[in-house]
Amino acid sequence: MSQARLMDGTSLARRMLEETGKRAAGLTERTGTAPCLATVLVGEDPASVTYVRMKQNRCRKAGITSRHVALPAATTTEELVGTLEALSADPGVHGILLQHPMGGHIDERAAFEAIAPGKDVDGVTFASFATMSFGLPGFVSCTPGGIMRLLDGYGVDPAGKRAVVVGRSAILGKPAGMLLLARDATVTYCHSRTRDLSAAVREADIVVAAVGRPRLIRGQDVKPGAVVIDAGYNPGNIGDVDFDSAAERASLITPVPGGVGPMTIATLLEQTVDAAARQLGAAGV
Repeated sequence: MSQARLMDGTSLARRMLEETGKRAAGLTERTGTAPCLATVLVGEDPASVTYVRMKQNRCRKAGITSRHVALPAATTTEELVGTLEALSADPGVHGILLQHPMGGHIDERAAFEAIAPGKDVDGVTFASFATMSFGLPGFVSCTPGGIMRLLDGYGVDPAGKRAVVVGRSAILGKPAGMLLLARDATVTYCHSRTRDLSAAVREADIVVAAVGRPRLIRGQDVKPGAVVIDAGYNPGNIGDVDFDSAAERASLITPVPGGVGPMTIATLLEQTVDAAARQLGAAGV
C-alpha cells in the first residue's frame, strides 16, 4: 500500500518567512519604522514561554521588532484588558499577540476583545471572525490561515470537496470551517459529541483534526486518497491523528510537529507586516 506524501510545513513556512522578511525590510526602508509585534503572556506556563520565545526569534530573523509584556499569573481580567488597550493605542505597536491559555480566572473573550481589530494579527476578535467569514479585508485566525496556505502549497483545491473539521474552538475549528466554506468546500463540523464520528470522517476528502485528543482519528476512518491535516498538539508531540495508520490511506498528511505549527507562526508574522503597512500608510509594500 502506498504511503501518503508529507505536507512539509517547515519548508513552506521558511519560504513564507523569507518573503515576509523582504517585505519588512522594504517597509522599514520606506517609512523608517520597523514592524512591531507585541506579545503578552500571563503567568509562566512552560509551553507558552517556549512558544513566545520561538515567535520572538522568528520576528528577529524576519526583521520584525518584538516587544514582550510578561504579566504575573495573578493578573486580573481588568488588568489584562488595560494592558491590551494600552498596546492597542500605542502607535509604536502594529500587531498584538495574547498568548493562551491565560488562566481560568481570566475572561478570555473580554481580553481578546480589548485588542484593536487593526492590530489583531492573531485573528482572535469578533471583528476578525466576521471579516474572515464574510471574505472582507481583515486578519484570519493564524492556524486556520496556515492550513489554507498548506493546502495551496500542495495544490489542493477545496472547491467541491467534502471537508470535515473535527473541533469547534473559536480560534481553530470554527474559522477553519469558514475558510474552507469560502473556498467552495462542503463543510461538516464534528466535535466531542458527534455521533459516529468515524462515519463522518470516512466521507471526507479533506480532514482537519483540531479537537485536542491524541490519536482520535484512526487510519481505518480515513477515506483512501484523503488529505489529512493534523492541527492537534498533545503532550509528547502527539497529534489528533494516528499518523502511521492514517498515512497508509491518505494521499497527503501533515506531520506533528513540522506540519501546521510552523505555518501558524509564518502567518502571524506575515499579518504583522500587513498590519504595519496599513498603519504606516504603505499598504502596497
